[in-house]
Amino acid sequence: MAERHGMVEKRGAGLWLTHVGMIIGVLIIFFPIWLAFVASTVTQADIIRPPMPIWPGDQLWTNYKNALLSGVNVPVATMLMNSLIMAVGIAVGKIIISLLSAFAIVYFKFPGRQFFFWAIFITLMLPVEVRIVPTFEVVAGFGMLNSYQGLILPLIASATATFLFRQFFLTIPDELAEAARVDGARPMRFFWDIVVPMSRTNVAALFVILFIYGWNQYLWPLLITTDPEMNTIVMGIKQMFPSGDDFAHWPTIMATSILAMIPPVIVVVSMQKLFVRGLVDSEK
Repeated sequence: MAERHGMVEKRGAGLWLTHVGMIIGVLIIFFPIWLAFVASTVTQADIIRPPMPIWPGDQLWTNYKNALLSGVNVPVATMLMNSLIMAVGIAVGKIIISLLSAFAIVYFKFPGRQFFFWAIFITLMLPVEVRIVPTFEVVAGFGMLNSYQGLILPLIASATATFLFRQFFLTIPDELAEAARVDGARPMRFFWDIVVPMSRTNVAALFVILFIYGWNQYLWPLLITTDPEMNTIVMGIKQMFPSGDDFAHWPTIMATSILAMIPPVIVVVSMQKLFVRGLVDSEK
């Protein structure tokens, strides 16, 4: 009994140390975000005159209104909308194409099936940064510069999502496909009524990851957009920083940075349970 009591005490101490370490880690990560928020609520003079304030000021509404409606070159509201359309388009496009590709590879018997799967898988070694010149030439040739189609279409193929969906489809019992075939269900009916609902948590997990991937894109939008009205929020933040003797209005920059973090946070928080379940199901 004494040994067991000692083990409980040690386990309790270890649990407390784990929580303390986690809280310290969260505070370290959160502190720069807090400083950015504070900087977005004060005046320019408060920022450039040391010491830097650590509590919010009284300019929150003014600074955020200035960022959303005026910005520096383009209103932040326009850039947020561009990033939102791009991120949702990339995430939804990748998921739809990957679902159909994995379904075809798993449930259809055709010559070269494994070859096509490995051809898709090998594209993991060819990210957009590697093939950016030919991809740009194709997009320019189709007249999709400065357009949402140009921002989204070249990035919607995903070997990773195809591989993950293939692995999940292989775990679906063959009896379900046989039962659907006996009931006279066509392949696409089986796909929409059985396979897609069973993949719901996997789709949610991938949507979160792919949305953030699309939201954080910088190089590709920078290359194919010359119209400031097509700037994404990541591009906009970079362009707000001064070069040379240019003047930077830091409260507006910090307000823009905080606004850029809100949509990904909303997506992660709102889909947290499905995201975790999707990762656990994928591991199974």
